[in-house]
Amino acid sequence: MAHAKTSYVCLPCRASYKQPYDRERQRTCPRCAQQLIHVGSAFAAPRRRDTAAWRTLSVLLHAGVRFHKSCCGGPGYRPRTLREVRERMTYARRSGEPFARALVRHEVP
Repeated sequence: MAHAKTSYVCLPCRASYKQPYDRERQRTCPRCAQQLIHVGSAFAAPRRRDTAAWRTLSVLLHAGVRFHKSCCGGPGYRPRTLREVRERMTYARRSGEPFARALVRHEVP
């Protein structure tokens, strides 16, 4: 039985690729030959022209947030706009909560 495919992203090219997951193998972008980032199987890529969405995605990925399926079907909440990211960054700074955990909060107190 073949393994399910998962998503990999190249941030400079703003491209997403579905490939079989292999822990030992490093994937490279076919366009620019840079290393791809494994983002998980529940990832839906924004349109290539949507630069704000790709900036938001870049912040999430650099913070260590990924899009893996959970037992209930999806990855949970992820911010979609830079405004939502800024709100969560401010909350993380004020409360001392880790940045990655604050980014996946559905509601900011």
